[in-house]
Amino acid sequence: MVIWSEPAKADLRSIHDFIAHDSRYYAKKVTQDIREKTDVLDGLPKVGKKVPELNDENIRELSLYSYRIIYEIKNQDIFVLTLVHKRQNLKAGDIGK
Repeated sequence: MVIWSEPAKADLRSIHDFIAHDSRYYAKKVTQDIREKTDVLDGLPKVGKKVPELNDENIRELSLYSYRIIYEIKNQDIFVLTLVHKRQNLKAGDIGK
């Protein structure tokens, strides 16, 4: 099961709000596309690549638009940890577990 952490939900809201300043339509589309992209993780949890900054086989990422969707595989569950812009430097402390 795919579970969104509170920090990841906050990241998604921030992305929506940022885009909505220019277009409510695209804000909704981008956030919906991000949510839908994570749906595949239920059946294919290792579809994403390993996050290079962390070098942990269980923390992986999907890429969509200019965002990295960082998630962790724990037993049968997949936890979406955070969403970061591709230009942002990612540090271990940026990931809310």
